[in-house]
Amino acid sequence: MRHNPLSCAIEVGYTPISRDECNLFFQFVAKRYEKASTVITSNKAFSDWAELLQDPIIVTAILDRLLHHSALINIKGNSYRLKGKSMNAVQ
Repeated sequence: MRHNPLSCAIEVGYTPISRDECNLFFQFVAKRYEKASTVITSNKAFSDWAELLQDPIIVTAILDRLLHHSALINIKGNSYRLKGKSMNAVQ
């Protein structure tokens, strides 16, 4: 299997995933662990991942691999996509 030097998983936790999808996500992370770079974006705290991914044991294994050798960037603030929009127009 050929590895891309960089893969991105965008908006993890944006929609619920099944246990099977959680297992596939673990396999994705595990195969890339210490071999290639992976960027993950999420608007959920790591403490919320167990509920979202429906398996706290697999979530622990995923986070263990993702956080080892990682650089975390926590961006706080308003959504860039909503910049310049009024909240009335969004709702």
